[in-house]
Amino acid sequence: MTRVRLADIAAEVGVSTKTVSNVVNGTGWVGDTLRAQILEVIEEFGYRPNLAARQLRNGKSGLLALVVPELREPYFAEFASLFVTAAQARSLTVLIAQTGGERSAELAMIEGKGLPALDGLVISPLALNPEDIITRRSAIPLVLVGEQALFLEAPGVHHVGIDNQAAAAAATTHLIKQGRRRIAAVGVQHAGHTATARLRFEGYKQALHEHGIPFDPSLLAEVDVFNRAQGSTAAARLIDEGVHFDGMFCFSDSLAFGALYTLGVRGYKMPQDVELIGFDDIEEGRFSIPSFSTINPGPTEASHMILDILDPSITSEDGHHEVPFSLVVR
Repeated sequence: MTRVRLADIAAEVGVSTKTVSNVVNGTGWVGDTLRAQILEVIEEFGYRPNLAARQLRNGKSGLLALVVPELREPYFAEFASLFVTAAQARSLTVLIAQTGGERSAELAMIEGKGLPALDGLVISPLALNPEDIITRRSAIPLVLVGEQALFLEAPGVHHVGIDNQAAAAAATTHLIKQGRRRIAAVGVQHAGHTATARLRFEGYKQALHEHGIPFDPSLLAEVDVFNRAQGSTAAARLIDEGVHFDGMFCFSDSLAFGALYTLGVRGYKMPQDVELIGFDDIEEGRFSIPSFSTINPGPTEASHMILDILDPSITSEDGHHEVPFSLVVR
């Protein structure tokens, strides 16, 4: 089957090859009516850009890679969707991969092993250490996201994310302002990849201290990972141990859904008996009955910030780039 060329599209529409190229690459100016006509013919002819030729021509492939630990977790799936949408608006294509939080997989990704030519690589690492970043050989522009990445500073490397401690303090403060004084913390971790849990735990303690509420270790519920099953088990453990609580800060919305299930099964009324708040503002939480408040970590803003960093026409200082978070009250 003969490959469709830009010239074939141009001949069909009756315009120059340069005009069609402008539409395909998102460059130059083309009127809306003509652009729609060209796109219609592109679709009809089944034209696909030759990425290798594009890279030889302008030094860019138009490809980015987004690497996350686990796509089954709603936060990562929703962030990936938002990032792809933002990239497509800039005529960029995103390849998505998951690592399972395994160091070997993360090392392969930051070196670009098995990946085509990329204009940028975005990764949420869990197992990498600072030495891995410092000794990295690949020249692919790199942006780190996620709490673990805060501890991987290296020259020329960017990190995008929120102030997790401040966000956790805001979540806990919200419960305190609702009159809650016995606030359980679901998501504490002492082993494995603990950066997220550690920062959110510090924010929890900060809010208690600022409001003169004594810290009570019996209110801490440990988990291995942030998912529904662990949230359910953690809440059950608190109940079975006879711990009294009237509020619950879950370190993720997935943990919150698990805790909410157990509280309901055990006969608790929300928010009368227990008021709960999560973290991540995943879409599912907007349709939960009973509802619960959460922290929105600004995934749309983060997506645009990352793309600006990877845009060679925009100068960005390396280091940490802070994304604003917001409290979502329900």
